[in-house]
Amino acid sequence: MRLIRILLLAGWLLVGCSSAPPRRPVPEPESARITVPGVPDPGSSALGSRAAAKARSLVGVPYRYGGQDPQGFDCSGLVWYVFKSLAVDLPRQAGLQRDRLPAVSLANLQPGDLLFFATPADHVGIYLGGGEFVHAPRTGKSVSIAHLDSPFFELGFAGAARVTPP
Repeated sequence: MRLIRILLLAGWLLVGCSSAPPRRPVPEPESARITVPGVPDPGSSALGSRAAAKARSLVGVPYRYGGQDPQGFDCSGLVWYVFKSLAVDLPRQAGLQRDRLPAVSLANLQPGDLLFFATPADHVGIYLGGGEFVHAPRTGKSVSIAHLDSPFFELGFAGAARVTPP
């Protein structure tokens, strides 16, 4: 069963989002990555709730490699578009989104947090709450809601980050 999961993940990586070029880590101060358990960032819950609602409204839009508008999205284009519509500038590529935002633990996830999968291919989605997230999966699919606790996503989980208000 584990071998099947690994093969499925490998196959998904070959046809999945992969909108980011090879990752080049951007150094950031350690203090920017510290989170306090149980204490939300000031103002992030309002922004996060609006981002989650906007992402949910885009369910059904087709996947399009390099897409960043309602004509079609890839994973990082979806995230970029959602936050751009809320007046927050993010990098366009999943790897840069992950590298430039403060990390958050699974235990402290809030709606609007970004979830990253399958490093180094860099797939990203927007957390809705209740273990669900919105993402643009791959060619032939559309923006959809997935469950964080599904074996496929548990296996490929690579971290989470929080977008804070400007």
